[in-house]
Amino acid sequence: MIDFQPGVICPLDDLVVLDLTRLVAGNMLSLQLADFGAEVIKIEEPGKGDPLRDWRVEGISAYWKVYARNKKSVTLNLREPDGRALLLRLAERADVLIENFRPGTLEKMGLGPQVLLGRNPGIVVVRVSGWGQDGPYAERPGFGTLVEAMSGFAARNGFPDREPVLPPLAFADMIAGLYGAFAVMTALRHRDKGGSGQVIDLPLLDPMFSVLGPEAAIYQLTRKIKPRVGSRSNTSGPRNVFPTRDGKWISMSASMQAMTSRLYTALGVPEMIDDPRFRTNEARVANADLAEAPIRDFISAHTLAEGMAFFEKHEITAAPVYDIDQFVADPHVQARQIVVELPDREMGTVPMHAVVPRLSVSPGALRRPAPDLGEHTAEVLARLGVDDAGWQALRQRKIC
Repeated sequence: MIDFQPGVICPLDDLVVLDLTRLVAGNMLSLQLADFGAEVIKIEEPGKGDPLRDWRVEGISAYWKVYARNKKSVTLNLREPDGRALLLRLAERADVLIENFRPGTLEKMGLGPQVLLGRNPGIVVVRVSGWGQDGPYAERPGFGTLVEAMSGFAARNGFPDREPVLPPLAFADMIAGLYGAFAVMTALRHRDKGGSGQVIDLPLLDPMFSVLGPEAAIYQLTRKIKPRVGSRSNTSGPRNVFPTRDGKWISMSASMQAMTSRLYTALGVPEMIDDPRFRTNEARVANADLAEAPIRDFISAHTLAEGMAFFEKHEITAAPVYDIDQFVADPHVQARQIVVELPDREMGTVPMHAVVPRLSVSPGALRRPAPDLGEHTAEVLARLGVDDAGWQALRQRKIC
């Protein structure tokens, strides 16, 4: 095992997690557990593996290298009875099993939650899906893109005179994965206090809707659909991104009254503070163009560096809009080691996010790179008494 951060305390190092999922949501969930020490065993189809491996950039499985770090790979053909039998034997020894088949598929395979809990009453079974395990849409195929659209998120994103905008990344999957990791730890806490294992129904839709916060309550109060406002806010201001003289962008959010007063004073327009058009958040939102005018004029007349120096001097809430190259080069990012580089045989090193969040005593660690397909099959099956000859025989029969 490659130990990138030896000696770091990983508080979940007594947990065994079987991850049967594909693509992002399940991998995001198990990544959180793996980073804090859980032994995450990816169960992959022989010869194919998780389709996330096929998300390649310049021929390299960059997504896999990030989302599969700290995990092990075991190949099992779950279409075959012997493959399913081996999975059940592994599940008897596991704390968590995560799957994201279409609802009902696990039951058809003879691996439904009741079977798993019957073999291991303490296991936590996480069922990731697009729409949930019940309801009229349960059997529909579901990807994060569809959920981001249907949840109301896309309708709130973009500009009023253009189409709704979907996020350019697996946003719904990532949110569901984070919720899922919290749900797993809650379920394990319940089990370890004398309770039993249980089933976690984790659709992408519910967590995605939660991101919208009080949207439903606001609609009930107003009976109005909020318009898309680009980088502005429907509830506070001034808030936007503004172009600089050197072709960069600065993000500004002065949504508290004290910050707005400080901003207008620094820009030399203190009379705007008590102007009825700008006195409250609601008024500034209604008069956004006028409220932003002095900000836009100032930023457009200065470079990014000049503008940021001014705002930092006056303690005004602003930040540069970074591209990824600017982010990784930022001194704050480097000082806090938000981006870490792991050794990699294909790329030399792979930059990726560090373990999140940061715990003062048991912070977790980066222990191993993303595994090759089936890299740990022999190791894990040996726990079930399958020796090398048995493993080779299973390989020949395409069971693993």
